[in-house]
Amino acid sequence: MIISKTPFRVSFFGGGSDHPIWFNEYGGRVISATINKYCYISCRNLKPFFGNHHRLVYSKIENIKPNQTIKHHSIRAVFNFFKIKEGIELHHDGDLPARTGIGSSSSFTVGLINCIDHIYNLKLSKKKISDYAIHIEQNILRESVGCQDQIAASYGGFNIIDFKSKNKYIVKKQNINSKSILSLQNSLVLCFSGITRISNKIEKKKLEYIKRNKMTMLEMSSITNEAAKMIKGENFDLKLFGSLMKETWKLKNSLYQTVSNHKIDDIYSKGIKSGALGGKLLGAGGGGFILFIVENEKKNYFLKKMNKLICTPINFDSHGTKIIKC
Repeated sequence: MIISKTPFRVSFFGGGSDHPIWFNEYGGRVISATINKYCYISCRNLKPFFGNHHRLVYSKIENIKPNQTIKHHSIRAVFNFFKIKEGIELHHDGDLPARTGIGSSSSFTVGLINCIDHIYNLKLSKKKISDYAIHIEQNILRESVGCQDQIAASYGGFNIIDFKSKNKYIVKKQNINSKSILSLQNSLVLCFSGITRISNKIEKKKLEYIKRNKMTMLEMSSITNEAAKMIKGENFDLKLFGSLMKETWKLKNSLYQTVSNHKIDDIYSKGIKSGALGGKLLGAGGGGFILFIVENEKKNYFLKKMNKLICTPINFDSHGTKIIKC
């Protein structure tokens, strides 16, 4: 049995610029990190005497007979892409709920590709795994997704990812034990809005507005570059970093009306009043997790004031997708 462990991610800056519709013309940059919350996928060959060709266990259970179509779109696409003919039994579990802005769909795709890689000894690099995941999600499934989630899930760590034209990208891994990144890690709190949503629908609408909002996107890119300099510099200013996140959230919120809603606005406002230096809604918008930056000494007060929500401090993951049992 093969078990993959693939991290979810939080994004700080540059969301939207990782879409080919934008970066193939203007270039893009995102700052994101994987966290110590994971997607687990176990796979093993399923012998024909069990009576099913595939057995798939996620939020539903599929017992697939020969020639039947797999309903789970990501599993179906990955199995077809790699031309999987032998029976597979698959089980999926996650530390956080899906459809909440933490890149869970891409973590699933990356983790499944990693399992297939080890079952069939394909010896795929982390870049190849992320490239295949991007191709499957964008070109086979035709989802309106960017490229940062697949890269983050595959590589892991705290990264500045630069996107060039012709779908090229460069992953610049930052030292996860540096003073600035440890300071940032100790300030992070995830708060769940209680709303799950299908991000592909929101992203599809948002993509229609990206080029119409060129000046807003360029302003967000400028903030991303400023944040990148702070992270790489010696004098990291957590308060300034928080204010930059607050500013980029305002700009993201202006891109399209369904990015936020009254409930999310109320949670965000309460978080700031409870001592957060800044924050942003993760993912496409409409629901999911809100990431707040809270000075370590104020964290207990913040959590007490936000006690009607499920909130949790997080740490960074440095490994990306990996096999934990083989």
